Amino acid sequence: MDTIYRSVAGLDVHKKTIAACIRRSNQQGKVTEEVRTFGTMTRDLLALSDWLQAAGVTHVAMESTGVLWKPVFNILEGCFELLLVNPRDIKQVPGRKTDVSDSQWIAKLLSCGLLKASFVPPKDLRELRDLTRHRAQLVSETTRVANRIHKTLEDANIKLGAVASDILGVSGRDMLQALIEGINDPAAMAELARGRLKAKIPQLKLALQGRVTEHHRFMLQSLLSHLRYLEGQIADFDQRVEEQLRPFLTDQQHQRLDTIPGINRRTIENVIAEIGSDMSRFPSDRNLASWAGICPGNEESAGKRKRTRTTSGNRWLRRALAEAGWAAAHAKDSYLSAQYRRLVGRRGKKRALLAVAHSLLTIVYHMLRYDLEYKDLGPDYFDRLKGRGIERYLVKRLERLGYDVNLTPKQPPA
Repeated sequence: MDTIYRSVAGLDVHKKTIAACIRRSNQQGKVTEEVRTFGTMTRDLLALSDWLQAAGVTHVAMESTGVLWKPVFNILEGCFELLLVNPRDIKQVPGRKTDVSDSQWIAKLLSCGLLKASFVPPKDLRELRDLTRHRAQLVSETTRVANRIHKTLEDANIKLGAVASDILGVSGRDMLQALIEGINDPAAMAELARGRLKAKIPQLKLALQGRVTEHHRFMLQSLLSHLRYLEGQIADFDQRVEEQLRPFLTDQQHQRLDTIPGINRRTIENVIAEIGSDMSRFPSDRNLASWAGICPGNEESAGKRKRTRTTSGNRWLRRALAEAGWAAAHAKDSYLSAQYRRLVGRRGKKRALLAVAHSLLTIVYHMLRYDLEYKDLGPDYFDRLKGRGIERYLVKRLERLGYDVNLTPKQPPA
């Protein structure tokens, strides 16, 4: 294999140690290697950086191993051309395997230009990612707490969830607080209903009649306290994310993205935290969709297409787009809802939802890269695209029902 880079280093990163191999080749093609082992403390990482710089290393590659690569990347960033590589792409052939041989293999692949770097965003974008991802975990935890509240109420024979669609709304929380305070009169608690829930007061009186013990009151108080804490944490993260997002997105870009059906403020924050606002790092919208893992896979042999399941990509971005896709699929009079309805009957809900998420990511890519406004193609786009085919299909269906069909084009108004 031809040598592309003449002075490179491969790092095999572990929790406590790093095996580093410097691989150099001269003009005559002679290759020399030098291997050392370093610790992972900051002092050791600085020594590693000094050693690499003294050896004239230009490119450094390492595996993406959990979070263990981050301290190394933070120290070496800005000093070398760093490549964070998917472990799938640098597996050795079966045989003897040691940390030293792994680092030598990585260095060899790097010197021949056979490694493809993963996308590692700038430091400020990585910090924004940490905020949005932790917020997503907090939101998931609120869902788990809400489910525990449902479970406790069922254990106490309180069927509030069977009447109220949201037991954690204003009315529901007032009723839960009344239960915690020891109020046992179902009629008095039912009168706490507000808004449209007032129409269900007779059902609420029946639902709130149960067997609530001190144990249930303690559990409900603890769960509600935990829920309020989580909601306060989410509010703090919302404010912090909004501040951190400003350098990446102008107010005009934010307003434009907000016009896309299914996209709201939180979706915009989550998407920008994962891909940034600079789309030049992705050659096309197809590259971005492939990186995100929301496009069909490609497995072909002997001219036959095999599995087309989606690849594993950025699960955080995929999650945000799937939520937005579900909202877009139920928006009225839009291209995205028409796309969902067109696919859901023959491909199923999950595939149709993923197709809408793919379209959303494509729209975001083009709006950010080319500074465009969002223009909806309309709910009748697919009808207009294949108008003649739809016409023949509907005529045949009517004929099978026993009708003679003669179509007369509608004359445009004068």
